[in-house]
Amino acid sequence: MKSKRVLGSMFLTIASIIWGAMFVVVKIIVNEVHPIQLVWLEYLIALVFLIGFSIMKKEKWHINWSDLKLIFWIGIIGNTISLVAQEMGTGLSNAQTGSVITSTIPAFMIIFGWLILKEKLDKIKVLSVVIAILGVVMIVGLKMSGTNVILGVLLLVLDSIAWALMSVLVKKVKTYSSLQITIMSTVVAVVALTPFILSDMSSLTSINFADPTIILSLLYIGAVSTAVAYVMWNRGLQIVSAGSSGLFYLIQPIVGSFLGWLLLGEQISVGFIIGSAMILASVWISVKFDGSSSNETRLERTRPAKLNAKLKLNNN
Repeated sequence: MKSKRVLGSMFLTIASIIWGAMFVVVKIIVNEVHPIQLVWLEYLIALVFLIGFSIMKKEKWHINWSDLKLIFWIGIIGNTISLVAQEMGTGLSNAQTGSVITSTIPAFMIIFGWLILKEKLDKIKVLSVVIAILGVVMIVGLKMSGTNVILGVLLLVLDSIAWALMSVLVKKVKTYSSLQITIMSTVVAVVALTPFILSDMSSLTSINFADPTIILSLLYIGAVSTAVAYVMWNRGLQIVSAGSSGLFYLIQPIVGSFLGWLLLGEQISVGFIIGSAMILASVWISVKFDGSSSNETRLERTRPAKLNAKLKLNNN
């Protein structure tokens, strides 16, 4: 059980590091590619790699309507609503406000884990979340500004709720691998976002796809940040409890801020060091004292051995 939590923690950590690095890549090309078009393109690129990987692994696909309904909602809630709310909310407020508000995701994951998965609501998890949120505030500050801050804040709260709910719903999928979940939820997101793309084709056709910087950035965002990181995140969610896994999401501002300093010349303050230590400490405390059983462990006890063998994953 302990080794499974360590493995799950590794998956969640790697995913968060990849997403943290993505902020630097996005800063490089955000003036060239509109955010919605950027996300649509990253999903398309991700699908190519995800489907190719699935074919290489010779994964067995099947139909389970109960799980397919869950995956549909995972795609709508997590890959679409959360994303659009984040983009619009950050645009109406600012990146600092977005970072602070989305740091509440672990708190919402604890609540949904308690309500939906019946996970134990203990003081350790609550304390870990409080420490982590304060750590994020130490890193990015607490300065709210923008064209319509109130609406922006509401949209960012919606983003946090949607992402937390999606992460908990992933744990309820019983018969599909993390790779299959990622492929199907990404397809849902592409279909849902396509009308936005068709309504503004000029933003897509104006992109200079001959620019190596844009091509490499899109490949990183699509192949690594979406394809690899989403599979790892979904896999980690199947192993680590909802109350603990959400804290790993907060590793992103640490990585983003550090790489911003290293590659873009952005400043690092004493608050960054203190806040990073608080976030890492909260993650360690939560995982160290997380005694809840994982979704995967429960499934291994209830599924037939033959089905378990078919559904067994490699390290993504």
